[in-house]
Amino acid sequence: MTEAGPLQAWIAGTLSAALAPTHLDVIDESHLHAGHAGWRESGETHFRLDVVSPAFEGKSRVERHRLVNGLLDDAFKRGLHALAVRARTPSEAA
Repeated sequence: MTEAGPLQAWIAGTLSAALAPTHLDVIDESHLHAGHAGWRESGETHFRLDVVSPAFEGKSRVERHRLVNGLLDDAFKRGLHALAVRARTPSEAA
């Protein structure tokens, strides 16, 4: 496993602090998008998230994605181009 880059670490820290997840994977998939829009050779442009948090209880899928995207607004300003989100409650992840 490779060491997390600065943006990947920031994303993980931001989501951990705000959502207190019971599970969090922040996967840099930038290498899969080489040559596509938004891709940079330095990476950290395309991420996949799998986050399980009680903070998602009672929220629709759209509300969960809006919450995550809002928390990561600065990441988009720092070069994040694409984000795939899987946001579940603990009961959904069981």
